[in-house]
Amino acid sequence: MLTYNKIQQAASVLKQVLRPTDLVWAPRLVPGCEQLYLKAENWQVTGSFKVRGAYYKMSLMTDDEKNRGVIACSAGNHAQGVALAAQRAGIDATIFIPSIAPISKIEATERYGVRVVIVDGVYDDAYQAAREFEQTNGGVFIHPFDDEQVIAGQGTIGLEILDQYRKKGKILDELDAIVVPVGGGGLISGVAAAIKKSNRAKNCKVYGVQAAGAASMANSLAAQQRQSLEHVATFADGIAVKHPGELTYQYCMDYVDEIVTVTDDEIAIAILHLMEQQKFIAEGAGAVAVAAAMFNKLPLAGKNVCAIVSGGNIDVNNLPRVINRGLLATGRLSHLTIELIERPGQLMGVSKIIADCGANVVDLVHNPGRENTDIASCILRLTIESKDKDHRDDVIRALGEHGYKVL
Repeated sequence: MLTYNKIQQAASVLKQVLRPTDLVWAPRLVPGCEQLYLKAENWQVTGSFKVRGAYYKMSLMTDDEKNRGVIACSAGNHAQGVALAAQRAGIDATIFIPSIAPISKIEATERYGVRVVIVDGVYDDAYQAAREFEQTNGGVFIHPFDDEQVIAGQGTIGLEILDQYRKKGKILDELDAIVVPVGGGGLISGVAAAIKKSNRAKNCKVYGVQAAGAASMANSLAAQQRQSLEHVATFADGIAVKHPGELTYQYCMDYVDEIVTVTDDEIAIAILHLMEQQKFIAEGAGAVAVAAAMFNKLPLAGKNVCAIVSGGNIDVNNLPRVINRGLLATGRLSHLTIELIERPGQLMGVSKIIADCGANVVDLVHNPGRENTDIASCILRLTIESKDKDHRDDVIRALGEHGYKVL
């Protein structure tokens, strides 16, 4: 049984390796939730919270276990935590990583000098390969979430949130909710246990957030039994888990108040807003708690809230796509197709209307008309920047009022 004392013990052990991550006030990030704080685990050593559970688990290994080496599977963040702990302790490590993991996470893991094996598929495929390797070669398997000692390590975040909230001069009873990303459930299990077993925040709600395309734990809690997914579909690779853990499912049933889901578009928008407003770099999994707050998935209005930004290891090759999706989803970037009559001054007329509306053209392509258009027509494809969806709609309306047909 995971006890409050075990989480405190983990906190004591982890002091030697953790980078202190602050609670950052974000009063303008979510309208109606001015008392929102972000727990910045994206600034943690290795770039995510995962080092907590991995390091604490390995600190408890016997000499015999250390001599056998460790085995792990991960989409990247747990891999780096295990790799760092193995390097510090001089332990041989073999880590299985799914092919969907960002190259940056794979390379970061390899830099610690561990053996990395790439497995075609998602996390669950890497898990299967790691367990088969364990049976054949021995070694100690370090589970990324379904392990009591790993959960205790992750739970130290809950203790830190309470301590940091107090240091900011807040009354602890005023902390109304903590919002936590959920994949396999290790982080929320530890945080929820720490909060619910503490005497310092008895009324604090603990909410979880999953990607809609990988909602195994949310489905399990709704069905009141563990549910597995046939496949997952989300760019938030850190929480793309088909099967919730046995331990974590039970801890979520016991301590978690609710788990909700967010779409990939909502996650992309959250990443964009975190970059612009808070100067935070968050990966998809790290931004889901903020996405849930931004899109009113939870009753947080007027409450004192802490959202955990669990990691910042986003693939820089993928980041432009995520930003572009966030801009499109918010109406700040739009692709318009306009049918024009081919005659001088048409492009100037369209440009003037867009400029008068306060929007900006960033790209355009001019093509002849199509089969079902007037023979004297042409097609103008524009990419415009605008303030939001309402502003974009104002541009479209103004073009229509001046006789331009927006297809």
